[in-house]
Amino acid sequence: MRRIRFESHHSRFPGGSPSGSPWYGGILARWLVLAASVMLAAYLIDGIHVSGFFSAIFAAAAIGVLNLFFRPVLLILTLPINILTLGLFTFIINALMLKMASGLIPGFSVTGFWTTVFGAIVISAINWLLNTIVKDTRRPTPQGPAGPPDEDSIDMRKKGGRWE
Repeated sequence: MRRIRFESHHSRFPGGSPSGSPWYGGILARWLVLAASVMLAAYLIDGIHVSGFFSAIFAAAAIGVLNLFFRPVLLILTLPINILTLGLFTFIINALMLKMASGLIPGFSVTGFWTTVFGAIVISAINWLLNTIVKDTRRPTPQGPAGPPDEDSIDMRKKGGRWE
C-alpha cells in the first residue's frame, strides 16, 4: 500500500506551525480524518445522521476529547470484562463515546444500541485505514522527522505556494 506523506515548512512560524509546536499539523490531520470517518459512517449506516460538514468536524472534536479523557478511565474500570471478552468489550466503550458525542453535538445523532455499536466499529475501521494512508511526518524516528525513504512512499514538500 502506498503512503502519502505531507511535509510543510513555514519559515515565518518557528517549529513549523502557528502554535510553534511540530505536532500541530498531525493533530489537525487526524481531526480531519476522524471527521471524514464520521461522514462516511453516516453515509453507510442508517441511524447515524450528520447534518453537514461542520457537524462532523464538531463531532470529531467531541469524540477526540471524550476519547482523551474518559476512554482510558473506562478501559481501566472495565478491564476484567475486557479480558473475559478478549477485548471485544472495547467496541462497547467506543460505542458509548460515540453516543455521548451525539448527545453533545447538535446536528449529529445516533439512534439505537446496535447502530451505535456498528457505527463505532465502522468509524474505528475507517479512521485506522485513513490514518495508515495519511502518515504524520512530524513523528520523530531514528532516521529523522520523515523517516527512511522507501519505495512505497511518496514524499511531498511544500515550497512556496506549491507541493513538490
